[in-house]
Amino acid sequence: MNGSLAGAWKIGSVMGIPIRLHFTWFLVFGLITWSLSTVYFPQAAPDLPALAYWIKGALASLLLFASVAFHELAHSFVARRYGIPIESITLFIFGGVAQMKSEPPHPRAEFWIAVAGPLSSFLLAALFLFGTLQAEGGVRALFSYLARINFILAAFNLIPGFPMDGGRVLRSFLWKRKKNYFYATQKASGVGQKIALFFIFLGIFSLFTGMPGGIWLMLIGWFLYTAAKASYQQAGIQEILDGIKVRHIMARDLVTVPPSIRLDEAVSGYFLRYGYGGYPVVENGKYLGMLTLKELKDVPRESTRVSAVYVPHRAEWEVSPEEDAVKALERMIRGDVGRLVVTSGGRIEGMITRSGIARYVQLMGRSGDLQTLEGQAG
Repeated sequence: MNGSLAGAWKIGSVMGIPIRLHFTWFLVFGLITWSLSTVYFPQAAPDLPALAYWIKGALASLLLFASVAFHELAHSFVARRYGIPIESITLFIFGGVAQMKSEPPHPRAEFWIAVAGPLSSFLLAALFLFGTLQAEGGVRALFSYLARINFILAAFNLIPGFPMDGGRVLRSFLWKRKKNYFYATQKASGVGQKIALFFIFLGIFSLFTGMPGGIWLMLIGWFLYTAAKASYQQAGIQEILDGIKVRHIMARDLVTVPPSIRLDEAVSGYFLRYGYGGYPVVENGKYLGMLTLKELKDVPRESTRVSAVYVPHRAEWEVSPEEDAVKALERMIRGDVGRLVVTSGGRIEGMITRSGIARYVQLMGRSGDLQTLEGQAG
């Protein structure tokens, strides 16, 4: 799976790829450790002292997440072989996410990137199974648990529900057959939504019948449904923006703000007058940065000037008029900004915004796909 998660902390790097822990990881780490220490290990190795159960429970939890990281590193290794940069790997409550900076270039790459994760988990399952056959007592119980959990991890990810690995395999086949990436993504995402709904209904059924794991099935189903729906919407947006350049959508008649005026003057003379969510700050023809609604919060507007609060210009917030509009959108989403300045030859040519792209998509008939665009567009 690929994507990004907020609320994560970097704990190290492997192959130059940052490894992050999401805050939800600590919750599931505690739950798994408690469950293994109080139920599994006392039953699998009844002659050990209580402290040994907790040590093995914590060790098993750490090795489980190390296995998940290995799974995601396998995806990342193959993706790099196809020239796809990896931004980070994040471990969280439902497993792991490798954030790729671009999509696979062709169906073959998609297939091998997708299957690399499950194959790596099957390999770990075989290695831990071999260790189970060689070990005894508590170590045997530890290896047995890790062998089974890695096998389950591999098999579960092969379910053809996008964006799981099996769903990406399905997309690679559809992509190769129809020669259309957007069609393949939307079809695979549709299958993913149906499988996610099956998990949700199975979880509800489990709760009413007393079967274990009902809540987890519902949570997993909800997570998969949300991810599949977002992928479906994103594919629709990408299809509309395919071949569209920044110059086709950018706003050319810019309203700029001088750095010398007070914030109350900026509010009355610009934000209320024109209704935009942000303005370039320009002095003597030189672009200095950006003033948005975020900078106006909790600041005394009558005594503070624009020069004291505007966000200084950063090179990553510049875009060429010939760049693909979808690439500009991805940069805005990744950087959590609502607009980019369009420059050419060192001069400001215009500005492209999330809201402007959203209006373009709406005019092209996909008003239902705007959630991805409009988030934090201010």
